Amino acid sequence: MSDHSQHARSQARKDPARGPVRSFVRRAGRLTDGQKRALEALWPCYGVENAGGPEDPAGWFGNDQPVILEIGFGNGDATWRMARDHPEQNFLGVEVHRPGIGRLLLALEREQIGNVRVVCADAVEWLRQRIRPASLVGVRIFFPDPWPKKRHHKRRLIQPEFIELLGSRMKDAAILHLATDWAPYAEHMLEVMRQSRGFENLSPTGGGCPRPEWRPRTKYEKRGERLGHPVTDLVFRRSQAAGLD
Repeated sequence: MSDHSQHARSQARKDPARGPVRSFVRRAGRLTDGQKRALEALWPCYGVENAGGPEDPAGWFGNDQPVILEIGFGNGDATWRMARDHPEQNFLGVEVHRPGIGRLLLALEREQIGNVRVVCADAVEWLRQRIRPASLVGVRIFFPDPWPKKRHHKRRLIQPEFIELLGSRMKDAAILHLATDWAPYAEHMLEVMRQSRGFENLSPTGGGCPRPEWRPRTKYEKRGERLGHPVTDLVFRRSQAAGLD
């Protein structure tokens, strides 16, 4: 979960003139002493390194529980709550914002949560290089940066190429859950998903779905609601019958 201007989202696409176009701006941020300690002492327990080839992520947890990927978890408050409430599932979180990672690590230690692993990387490149195809039962992307200015729309994470990559890493019947409080971005997401092979919209109206009770509301979401931004949850199921394979 993340602030539209504070936290990171990742996508690497090629712009011939400028090189990779990313949907995040990497900000150093200020690490508290506790976050520094967490990154040093807790990373060996919860962190997943970037080097290596494609793997089944279940191996990083040491069990055969289903793995759900969360991209851009921000400060991690929703991440650890979902993991605490669903110990039968494994949660793999990707973020580039180091203070947010440190904060999540501290929460995992405090709550004694063992079913979370953390990645500090560009999610697009990391997905391509480190996740074995057809190995995820779910992907969650909550409140990615909407890049509201038209000239920045190319930086939005939800693009056809990225959805194709996600689909290749998801099992049949896996669930993709998107959420945003920026209405034009919700429309953009819907249009991208309509054009993407292999996903079925689980909304009976073809639009958004009610927020499920298991998805915690974040402080950024609440702030958006105070500003009058409607929150949209979009839920899709990967399906071979829809033409992905």
